[in-house]
Amino acid sequence: MVSVGELREHLVAVRLAGTVATSRERSLRAYRLFAARDPRVLIGLDPERPWSARDVIELMADRCGVSADPLHTSGQDVIDPERTLAALDAFAERLAAVVRRRGTVLLGTGHPHRLLGFYAALADALSAAGCAVLTPAQGRCVDILTQFGLRTHHLDYVRGVALIREGGAGRPGGAPGAHTHSPLPVRTALAAAADAGGPLPELVVGDHGWVCGAGQLGFEAIGLADTDDPAPFVGQAEGRVAVVVPLDDGVRGAHYRPLARYVLNRACLSQ
Repeated sequence: MVSVGELREHLVAVRLAGTVATSRERSLRAYRLFAARDPRVLIGLDPERPWSARDVIELMADRCGVSADPLHTSGQDVIDPERTLAALDAFAERLAAVVRRRGTVLLGTGHPHRLLGFYAALADALSAAGCAVLTPAQGRCVDILTQFGLRTHHLDYVRGVALIREGGAGRPGGAPGAHTHSPLPVRTALAAAADAGGPLPELVVGDHGWVCGAGQLGFEAIGLADTDDPAPFVGQAEGRVAVVVPLDDGVRGAHYRPLARYVLNRACLSQ
């Protein structure tokens, strides 16, 4: 069991919160692109109202704890660990609710190199508690526009967690999947589930395009997001994303294990 105090210390020590690796310059660029409705930063969200860069800064200051001063343009971002802890509690409450009704869940990540273990621990616990962990569109092609042009990927599942692999099957001992912000994988998975006559997920758990794409389509969605990914937080502010946990999404995968243990304990899912 991980106590609140221990987890707070861990968050700051490994820079999941506190002073994080994400630069202020990178975050501000993302906020400007979001205000311009660049699809690379919207990642599946269609905002209901105009958002200026200043609006986004103020929202991210409220939800994450970054500086609200638009003249603060350099250095490293800061995430308030208290906001991270509060969001993890809300995240756990959503997991507990779906378990109480033995609901259906879809998990997916655009950050498999870092976050696969976190989501896989949740998938294992949810399945053991009687929830159906869905795996629709296994092996389905997904064409995603990358910085290198249009690339064909394939949807795959590892321990119940969806990810994409460029060109098909992963190599033994190789990377667990490709990094992506695209909402196309979750759209592909949800369309396949619907075409097959269901079941559809009662809860989608993920990051990047997984949480924004699902929330935009009206599914209950919860996830993790860094300070340079404003779309999930805007989705939460507009009521289409249920919970967003602010944290650095690029640290070593092992550093997320205490978070998984904490969430599972709070949701009464510890094994």
